[in-house]
Amino acid sequence: MKLFGTPQSRGFALLAVSVAVAASACTPSPSGSAAPSASGSSSSSPASSTSTPTGTASSGGSTASPQTTGATESGAPAPDATATVNALVPGFPEKLIPVMPKTSVRSSSFDKNASLATVALVGTIKAPPEGVVDYYKSSLEAQGFKLVPGPEAVGNVTSLDFVRGDGETVNVSIMQKEGVSTFTIGANVAAGSIK
Repeated sequence: MKLFGTPQSRGFALLAVSVAVAASACTPSPSGSAAPSASGSSSSSPASSTSTPTGTASSGGSTASPQTTGATESGAPAPDATATVNALVPGFPEKLIPVMPKTSVRSSSFDKNASLATVALVGTIKAPPEGVVDYYKSSLEAQGFKLVPGPEAVGNVTSLDFVRGDGETVNVSIMQKEGVSTFTIGANVAAGSIK
C-alpha cells in the first residue's frame, strides 16, 4: 500500500481521525443516550458524553497532549481547555482555520505552546466533499499555503495536503455518508504566525 503526503501530514491525519472517532463516540444523541461508536456498538449510559484522552500525540518532533477537559453544563467549553467536543476551544484560530458556514463543530483543539502550534477541527456539514474542498482550498491558498500535487482520494476519503514556507502543513480530509460530509483539518504552523 502506498501512502500519500508527508510523514508529518499523515501523522496529523491520524490524529484528526482519532479526534473524530473520540468525538463521535461521545456525542449524545437526541434521546439522551450516547451515539453509537465507530464500531457500531452503542452505550446506554448518558454519563459517557465527555471524553478525556490521556495519550500523547507526536507530530513532526513536537509533542501535543490535548487533554479534553469537557464542557460546562451549558455545553460551552471549559475556559482552560486545549481540546473540546461540540464547540470551538477558547482561542481557536479562526483566521487560520475558518469554520465553513453551516458546519456543526464536533471537536476542536489548539496548542501553541511549542514552536510549531497544532490546530485541529472536526466538523460535519450537509454538503458534497467538493464543496468542502473548494472552501478550504480557497481559504488556505489565500494565506499562502500551496496544495501538494498528488492523488486526492485514498479509498473513500478525500485528502488534501498543503504546505507553506519551511515546515508549515495543513491536511484536510473529508468522508461523505448519506449526504453528510465529515471533515477533519489538522495544521502544524509556526506559533508566531497565528493571529
